[in-house]
Amino acid sequence: MTSTHCPYCALQCAMSLGPVPDAVPAPASHLAVGGGPGMPDGAGETAAAAMAANSAAAAEDRPRGVLAEATIPGGPARVVVHGRDFPTNKGGLCQKGWTSASVLGAGDRLTTPLVRGADGELRAASWDDALDLIAERATTIAAEHGQDAVAVFGGGGLTNEKAYALGKFARTVLRTANIDYNGRFCMASAAAGANRAFGLDRGLPFPLADLGGAQAVILLGSNLAETMPPALQHLAGARERGGLIVVDPRRSATATLTADGAGVHLQPVPGTDLVVLLALLHVVWAEGLSDAGYLESRTTGADAVRRSVAAWWPERAEQVCGIDAGELRRVARLLAAASPAGGGSGAYILTGRGVEQSTQGTATVTAAINLALALGLPGRVGSGYGAVTGQGNGQGGREHGQKADQLPGYRKIDDPAAREHVARVWGVDPASIPGPGLPAVELLRRLAAPAGAGTPAGPRMLFVHGSNLVVSAPNSTRVTANLQALDFLVVCDFVPSETALLADVILPVTQWAEEEGTMTSLEGRVIRRRKALAAPPGVRSELDIFADLAARLGSPVHFGTDPAKVFDELARASAGGPADYSGLSHARLDAESEPGLFWPCPAPPAQPARPDQALAQDRPAISGQADQAALHPGTPRTFLDSFPTPDGRARMIAVDHVGPSDDLRPDAPLYLITGRVLQHYQSGAQTRRVSELAAAQPGPFVEIHPVLALTLGIDEGAPVRLATARGAIVAGARLTTAVRPDTVFMPFHWSGPGSVNRITTDATDPISGMPEFKLCAVDVSLAGAVVPARDADRISAPAPSTRSDTLEVPR
Repeated sequence: MTSTHCPYCALQCAMSLGPVPDAVPAPASHLAVGGGPGMPDGAGETAAAAMAANSAAAAEDRPRGVLAEATIPGGPARVVVHGRDFPTNKGGLCQKGWTSASVLGAGDRLTTPLVRGADGELRAASWDDALDLIAERATTIAAEHGQDAVAVFGGGGLTNEKAYALGKFARTVLRTANIDYNGRFCMASAAAGANRAFGLDRGLPFPLADLGGAQAVILLGSNLAETMPPALQHLAGARERGGLIVVDPRRSATATLTADGAGVHLQPVPGTDLVVLLALLHVVWAEGLSDAGYLESRTTGADAVRRSVAAWWPERAEQVCGIDAGELRRVARLLAAASPAGGGSGAYILTGRGVEQSTQGTATVTAAINLALALGLPGRVGSGYGAVTGQGNGQGGREHGQKADQLPGYRKIDDPAAREHVARVWGVDPASIPGPGLPAVELLRRLAAPAGAGTPAGPRMLFVHGSNLVVSAPNSTRVTANLQALDFLVVCDFVPSETALLADVILPVTQWAEEEGTMTSLEGRVIRRRKALAAPPGVRSELDIFADLAARLGSPVHFGTDPAKVFDELARASAGGPADYSGLSHARLDAESEPGLFWPCPAPPAQPARPDQALAQDRPAISGQADQAALHPGTPRTFLDSFPTPDGRARMIAVDHVGPSDDLRPDAPLYLITGRVLQHYQSGAQTRRVSELAAAQPGPFVEIHPVLALTLGIDEGAPVRLATARGAIVAGARLTTAVRPDTVFMPFHWSGPGSVNRITTDATDPISGMPEFKLCAVDVSLAGAVVPARDADRISAPAPSTRSDTLEVPR
């Protein structure tokens, strides 16, 4: 058995994985662990059962196992998954985790490069032919249109080593400024808010287990019961103390955990979470509940913030957010009583995508941080503010160079000192490193676009790694049309995702259980991903692909293919940066008795990370056998002494509510909100290929309040048409009181006519560049009803393309 971690979310649940001989009987399946199907009425029982089941799994003498029947080319027919004891999941896994090995044997697993022919069909090709073609097209397009005409789009699921190498490849081989990644859809607003307030962005600046001792925890826009079920056990203490507060316009599985005196569910008008926070902060100051000593000694800007929230007394806030003024006062007092200044055992304020994926996402995160600072929470053991990172390596993926404005170690790409340091590690001239590129949404919007007045032409070629943009991008109909209009599209994937099927070349790459590397969890804990199985013949790692393409493109820059050595280079490149990994190595992570180490973890003075050593192999690895006294122990909790700002103080910044970019109007009188379901992950490219998960949630649906459904003449299961300014989709109705009567909810895991991101808005936060996924105005009707001409006219179809979405692969 190999000790590794789940391939899905940033909780990175620990598991053991290994082949099973045919003679061994299958252990009983534990798909029920983590909750039941969907989010119908009564889902509180499901969420409570999830907490109990995960706790039970952790307490058992031996781990429970789930067998995956997988036809793996060149590998075992069956693979077993065991939950493994670890601080975050304590042996528990959700349905996705228990069935994760099934994807290793997906029936349509890619095992050979595919190249699109003149007839528009994808056909098998050799690696040499595919890589030669990519190199030739990249060279030609860059020569004709400039270096920035070749762009790169990465993913938050890539290992730290791959994410680092991808950023290095883009900037030293392709010499393009245009690289960004799907983490711009996930954590950009939380990162922007934390960086400007604290001087550092680490999703949770404390171990997740610290939540267990809190008297109160407020969750804004996060449905942990369905997205990270094993994390629920860390909320048990707050529930027992009546201190779990959930802010969500939908009565989610997590919101139901507040019932029976366990806490409070605030169900605001969609898009008004910022108003809720401003009102809570108003009450804290108006009633003298703030931590005056903390504000005086550890913050700046408090007076300006106090003046700004004076305008948001609870009665005024109630008129905007729809939450009773008395409830707002009750929650503010509950949080204050739980804070250290109030004599409580601790309080935490946590934000998730529900409030961050907004055109005022950074402002909302800032308001949450302001509230935490006013109560004196950040930098105190047992209290704090944190953002719940979503993607598997959403934390590490945003630290080492995938972002448009970033260099490894969370350095700014326009900082001369940062450029000098990283250039020495890479062995290049600092002037050769491109400057900031286009953030993700703007990059996708500009694909294949002609030059305009003061605007250069958009990229003509795109590399996609670890992203399924056709399903996951906002306003995805336009994104799909732009992808089809490119001169050349290269996709690295292990299954033929909807995006891969548009490519000119598809390169088959390794999956999680077939590779070595590291991931960084939502806590900032750097952990080891270990190889449990050999990849099928014909499949290669992205590290090999980058090295081969660099050689074909004539680059003198060294690209390692050994993940341990690539990590050593990453560690040196990060040295001295905000996300300093220089004291870490694969060897040390393997030798440590504690599971993983938290960054920042700088190299000891006796083993400086010398940037003038150009090659990773020149640096001796920091191992577990080194002098333990000399090794940095890592940083489980940040900000305990000061904040990494010039004066050591946190910045409080005044913000105000503006509202959603696509608000209600006569032809779109309802709110559309989006989210996830328990059984599926992100675009569903993996989980839709697991039979148990697909059977539990086979397709898209629309949650509608019974009162609204009655008004619109919609019955349970009836086809429902949703139309926005960007298009229209159809999905079946699910009637439930979990949603507000003015709101409908759809999950976003599917492609096709029920793909909700076809109609979401790509308007972005002006600071973070994060799109407003979670909310837009929508018209809802029974499918088949007469559509007014003006409505039909404004619904555009995808641009025609000569590309086929079929492929021919030898069987």
